[in-house]
Amino acid sequence: MILGIDEVGRGPWAGPLVVGAVVLGGATIDGLTDSKKLTKKRREALDTIIREQAVGYGLGWVHAIEIDNIGLSEALKLASRRAVEQIRVPYHEIIIDGTINFLEGTTKGKYVTTMAKADLLVPSVSAASIVAKVARDNYMTEQDDVYEGYGFSSHSGYGTAAHRSAIDALGVTPLHRLSFAPLAKYRHGHTANNELKNHKKDILSLPTAKGNIAEGAVADYLKSHGHEIIDRNWRTKYCEIDIVSTKGGVTYFTEVKYRRQANHGGGFGAITQKKQMQMRFAAEFYIQVKKLFGTDTILAVASVTGDDYFVEDWFVVGS
Repeated sequence: MILGIDEVGRGPWAGPLVVGAVVLGGATIDGLTDSKKLTKKRREALDTIIREQAVGYGLGWVHAIEIDNIGLSEALKLASRRAVEQIRVPYHEIIIDGTINFLEGTTKGKYVTTMAKADLLVPSVSAASIVAKVARDNYMTEQDDVYEGYGFSSHSGYGTAAHRSAIDALGVTPLHRLSFAPLAKYRHGHTANNELKNHKKDILSLPTAKGNIAEGAVADYLKSHGHEIIDRNWRTKYCEIDIVSTKGGVTYFTEVKYRRQANHGGGFGAITQKKQMQMRFAAEFYIQVKKLFGTDTILAVASVTGDDYFVEDWFVVGS
């Protein structure tokens, strides 16, 4: 009953850091090794087997904005804690790949053994490296649909020549780690302001008249419920936010969906998982540009219907 821990994504310029934690228990899985030594097809096959047969596994995610705020060393500790918190089965030892105890200072720290090349030698650590890498690679592949032109599915955020060329041509996204030296110039306003100035042709068009009225109705609705509206129609090449408001120290990002007739299903049907992901990145980008680091954020959707622009509902979809 060993809890194995390994990380992926320490070195990329973009994307999250992910820590895997796995307790195999009595499961014996052939072919476990360092995830980097496996083909993509083999990793994905093993990932499925590990998730089915391991008695427990968890993934700890730390995104670029958090890495920029707390630094890579603290991000590794945070991701490790988040991964271990998901383990709900007993174990008698924790083995972390490498030489640093990322759980030091926590109640789990005294049970840790660090081991160089543990991902080659300890099956549960190998399994942790595999589930973490597959999860991160899949996530970065999904970002191709969110941020076109960067090729995240091919380089997973690492500083390849193709990735550098894309950044030179398009600028950075909320996925990029602006605390990393090659991207440091973008952290000091080089991105958002220049993006608006240099890529005006790519900025999304202003909302339609009906959409603008609907957003106004939602803004009034939020104000009547104690919100302060701090931004509307914040739009850039990469993302858009209909309404930004604050209440009780929390910043809310509201997507407004308008339907002329309520029997069209309201606006909530358009909030797919992909749309929620886009909303999340839009919120992260806004926080970076406005320097609102450390702010609690909530994603929400408002549904507006009819010629009288009635606000049917407003509810939280994520944080």
